[in-house]
Formats: sequence, C-alpha cells, structure tokens
Amino acid sequence: MSAPSVQLYTVRDAIAEDLQGAVARIAEIGFTKVEPYAFVERAAEFEAAFAAAGVTAPSGHAPVIDAADPAVAFDAASRLGIGTVIDPFIPTDRWQTADDAARLAERVNELAVQAAASGLKFGYHNHNWEFSTHVDGRPIFELFVEQLSPEVVLEIDTFWSTVGGADTPAFLRSLGDRVQFLHIKDGIISGDIATALPSSESALVVPDALAQAFANQQPAGQGQVDIPAILAAAPHATRVVEFDGYSKEIFGGVAESYAWLAENDK
Repeated sequence: MSAPSVQLYTVRDAIAEDLQGAVARIAEIGFTKVEPYAFVERAAEFEAAFAAAGVTAPSGHAPVIDAADPAVAFDAASRLGIGTVIDPFIPTDRWQTADDAARLAERVNELAVQAAASGLKFGYHNHNWEFSTHVDGRPIFELFVEQLSPEVVLEIDTFWSTVGGADTPAFLRSLGDRVQFLHIKDGIISGDIATALPSSESALVVPDALAQAFANQQPAGQGQVDIPAILAAAPHATRVVEFDGYSKEIFGGVAESYAWLAENDK
C-alpha cells in the first residue's frame, strides 16, 4: 500500500497555534503525506511548513463549489504541489432532491474541467447525509455519482458513509478507481453522530451534541467501522487518517491510527 496521509483538520488547534510545529509533529509520527484544509489563506505558511518537515500534499480541501473565483484555490494548490483539490462540504439542505444531485454534479464537472486546465484534478468529499438522504429509494450520493464525468475524483469518508447507512465496502467496490482517497476514522456510528448536523453555512460550526459525538471517535481499529473490509475494497486508494474530534491527546490518537495501518493494511 502507498504511504498514508493525514487530514490536517485533525490537528487544527495545534495548527492555529503553530502551523510549522504541528506539521513537524505529524512528520515525526511517520507521515510523509498530508492533506491540508483552508490552505488558500495560508499558502505561504503551509509551503514553508511542508518544506521544513519534508512532507508532500497529494490532496487538499478547499470550498471551491461555491467559490466566486475557483482559480484562487487552484493557484494555491499548484503552489503547494497539491495534485487533487477536494471540496469537503455541501450541507444537507442542498442534498434533498434529484434536481439537487444533478445541479451539484454539473457544477463539479465544470470545476473538474477548470482544474484540468491548471494541471489539477478536482473531487468531492462526503459526509453522512449524502447517504442517509434517499431519493426514489436510493442514497442521493448514488444519483450524484452517476452524473459525474470520469475525470472527477471521489474521496470517500468511510466513517461518514457508514454512519449514513451505506455498506461502504460494497459501495467502494462498485466505484472502483473512481475513488482515489479514503478518509479513515473510527468510533461509534449511531446516536447523535448520525442525527446532529453542522451549520448549513460551515462544517466547522457544530452544535454541542455533535461536538460531543465527535469526541467519541477512536483510532483506527478501535471503533465500530469495518476498516479492514474497507481497505480491502479499495487497495489502490490513498488512506487519509482523520479525526473530527477526540477525547484524548490528538497526536497520540493519530499515531495509534498510523501504527494500526502499518500493521493491518498489507
């Protein structure tokens, strides 16, 4: 398997305090790849931190679907050596109908063309509502995927798809090489984690119930997600460790996930 990556949102508090120090600690754990978020605003800082720590960023998260000028994100990605820009969040109220799925797919297809003109790929990252919301008896995410051009990259957050009710290994097998990145996280998959929603304006704004549910997430292999089956279903995809929250010391949790993948992702 290729070397795993880590979504830097996981250590967002440390990044807010000391970006370069946080990336250095990630590298000390053993990661050679990272997935930055909100990198457009801090591109110069990320560039320096990556160079100092000796890490690369194959992918990065940026809110491009609703951006007035997507080129700004694509230019920053090129500066950082990011090959695939991934939009991480479209809220649940825009995933309700077949027309919603078609509208989003059309926009994503347009952005994939624009990204390609900059030598980049473009993709989307799911949460749980794209799977728990059904249209004509099917998860709305399936309708969305069916209308995407082949050039669009999918990053499946395997925790959220599982929380949303998907048979994630089967879904991954059905998508094949369309999935290039997997978010790997673990924890409890029922209760508030499945029903409490973030703000419709930002995935970063969450109610207390959801924040408390995030804290129940666990290092890979310690929760209710069938991660071995997920990994086996998409052996080609880059594994990206992520925590939305954690009740213990976060770098320790990241290190446990890294060690588990090294032992179990053969």
